[in-house]
Amino acid sequence: MVWNILLVLVFLLAPAAVLWLCRRVRWVGKIGPVLILYLLGILLGNIGLVPGLSLPSGAAGIQDILSSAMVPIAIPLMLLGCTFKKSETRSQVLALFTGMIAVVLAVMAGYLVFGRTIDASASGADTAANIGGMLTGVYTGGTINLASLKSMLGVSEETFLLLNGYDMVISFLYLMFLVAIGIKLFRRFLPNETPHDESVSVAQEENPYKGLGTRSGLITLAKLIGIVAVVCGAAYGVTLLFPKAPFMTVFILALTTFGIAASFIPKVRALPYAYDVGMYCIYVFCIVVASMANLKNLNMQGGLAILGYLTLVIFGSLLLQVLFAKLLRIDSDTMVVSSVTFICSPPFVPMIAAAMKNRRVIVAGLSIGIIGYAVGNYLGFIISRLLALL
Repeated sequence: MVWNILLVLVFLLAPAAVLWLCRRVRWVGKIGPVLILYLLGILLGNIGLVPGLSLPSGAAGIQDILSSAMVPIAIPLMLLGCTFKKSETRSQVLALFTGMIAVVLAVMAGYLVFGRTIDASASGADTAANIGGMLTGVYTGGTINLASLKSMLGVSEETFLLLNGYDMVISFLYLMFLVAIGIKLFRRFLPNETPHDESVSVAQEENPYKGLGTRSGLITLAKLIGIVAVVCGAAYGVTLLFPKAPFMTVFILALTTFGIAASFIPKVRALPYAYDVGMYCIYVFCIVVASMANLKNLNMQGGLAILGYLTLVIFGSLLLQVLFAKLLRIDSDTMVVSSVTFICSPPFVPMIAAAMKNRRVIVAGLSIGIIGYAVGNYLGFIISRLLALL
């Protein structure tokens, strides 16, 4: 129990320590808290500390609880300070469709490259066409679509677990690339509409949490917690109205809707600290999720062709989205957040928005992700049938 308590404290307090360091060491501030917390998390998850904890629910239970709790808390908080502009609709719609097209084209290209190798050792329904369909579903929707397509296509449990394990590790590397160099690179190559005051480094910022420990700050924090409780409770209530629908899809959709609605209440919108407290939750989410990516569980001998296929789809779709964005003049941050919501699913949208220091893309990313959840199963099944005809 003591070790579990210490682990929770590490997850909750590490972001505060990293933010303190970022503000005092200029070069650390330029790296940014998201990347540093990811590195700390992956280190924590792979040096034997986390797997060794097995009291009550164990470390895995703590990781699941914290990662599941942080996003529903962060989404309404970060939405409270968002602005909504009709002028951004064009980029969002284009990012949605070009993102889906990019995934489909990458899946087809990967099938042509790795399909024969996979089929040579495949048994039963574990064919390259079905794997391509599952990759289409998971990278336009999320893990829920991967699980659904596994059942729809009759793919074995072993192949499903292999894909899921590869996905966690390669998606982590994909996020590391974006946070380390991708965001800055794409902002130079593509149209960039990021507000000037949101693109500064952490080292250049003052402490946004200063004053939160005062009496007025604690009162504001209590109000924010109350708002989040109401929004989350209302969103959960909506899921009860649709018991047969996928829980996460309905929950995030309702959470986003109620969060946006609350942002139009003047007194709620005027509350300080909402975005910054929400971002702190995302920092906690970053270190927890990174600690769950155990590299030791990656079965390199279980299917290198499948690993190559998955890697090509992730980075190939990103490359295609960049090219589409350049051609259609989609701004860089909208392109990045759409790619992340497809590859990593909507819960990662606030995290990448925090890394970009651009809150305006949160609504776009969540909206694109919800649509991806909805069409992932259909698109994955259709692509698996099309690939089988090649």
